[in-house]
Amino acid sequence: MLLRKTKLTETSLIITWFTVSNGLIKTVAKGARQPKSRFAGQLDLFFEAEIQFARSRRSELHILREVTLRNAHEGLRHDYERVALASYFVELTELVTETDHPAPELYDLLRRAFSHLATRPASLRALLHFEAELTRILGIQGQPGATPAVAIGRVYHHLPAVRRELMKRLQGTATREARGGPES
Repeated sequence: MLLRKTKLTETSLIITWFTVSNGLIKTVAKGARQPKSRFAGQLDLFFEAEIQFARSRRSELHILREVTLRNAHEGLRHDYERVALASYFVELTELVTETDHPAPELYDLLRRAFSHLATRPASLRALLHFEAELTRILGIQGQPGATPAVAIGRVYHHLPAVRRELMKRLQGTATREARGGPES
């Protein structure tokens, strides 16, 4: 799954992937920013793809060779809250994983979260469920007096800064829905 895109040069990108067999990896997509790139239409946030890359012997930055798009999670882009929640899930994933260490259970959790957001609105329930499942996978659930978010914060020394604003937005959405309409 494509987690992050960063400009490297005028023509190339650094792509951060989370894969089932390699975990968190970074690749250089040479020429990806050119109009007639072989990667055109295949490198966007939250895309699930099959990739081939050449490992670097000198760094953790590998060369992207091929991309085959498997799932664009198109519905995920329907509104800001879905994108924001998916981005929060990405930040949590990056926080708790090490480069080049497979984490198939975490990969599956993120894949399911993207699929959920592609078909349903972002919700506070989805955020809390992801955090609870993440703590279960990491083996840090059930700390005395700690919610999953507190447990993650204790172990990793912080939570992504966007969580506070995202919680406010999602609580506001839940309140508007409970009142029976999109506007209050």
